[in-house]
Amino acid sequence: MSNAFVQAAVILLREGLEAMLVIAALAGYLRKVGGGHRVTALYAGALGAIGASIIAAWLFAVLNSGEHNDIVEGVVILFAAALMLYVSGWLMVKQDPRGWQDYLAHKADNALAQETAWAVGALAFFAVFREGAETVLFINALAVTEGGWSAGLFAGLAAATAGLAVLFYFINLIARKIPLRPLFIITSAFLFAMGIKFIGEAIQEFQEQSLVSVTELKSFGWLQSLGLNATLEAVSAQLLVILFALAAFSVVQRNARLTREDKAKAAAGTVKT
Repeated sequence: MSNAFVQAAVILLREGLEAMLVIAALAGYLRKVGGGHRVTALYAGALGAIGASIIAAWLFAVLNSGEHNDIVEGVVILFAAALMLYVSGWLMVKQDPRGWQDYLAHKADNALAQETAWAVGALAFFAVFREGAETVLFINALAVTEGGWSAGLFAGLAAATAGLAVLFYFINLIARKIPLRPLFIITSAFLFAMGIKFIGEAIQEFQEQSLVSVTELKSFGWLQSLGLNATLEAVSAQLLVILFALAAFSVVQRNARLTREDKAKAAAGTVKT
């Protein structure tokens, strides 16, 4: 089982599973608040997004064809890393069940307030298309870092597609019982690790074009055996990103705690009056 097979399968499973969880949760919420007649529009929007994602994948492959270009590949990989880190942070913030439920309720309420099925369909479309577009970019970046669109990569995508088809059936049955918090934490950690790895790959592309200096870390030679960039420039950039992510997460957690405390004080004051 190749590295490309595992990573391609995990990326597609992660993105597809998150999209299905969002749609299932929104469908359950709509039924709960009396919007069950709009679930059809929700599913239609999701299916439309899948088709749009496939078209986007084809266009990306066509527009990205041609001669090898380290600079273009470095930019693509760096952008993919940025998206991975962003989604990783989003998932980590939303892993709080209260925050996730508030997020879903806010999105669904906004759609319901517009009194149109188009709003619900658009909500599903953009929720799923975001995942589809990210998947296209992530898989393309993976193909670049693995040396091309290998049979193992395609096999991973095929296996993940089959797995998603099975999961879709069961998710519809037990959508309300799936523990979201562990799933969000695990997938957030996976995406963060992938994003950090891709940063090293992007810097390597720039180093091959002499845009970034190369300072080998001989004591970190074990990184090369893992397929990582064992240079001072890459490791420094990765450590800076990790430190920034930890600081940002601490600030978000602190703000969320202060917000909860303010709400609790306000509620206590209302009860006393």
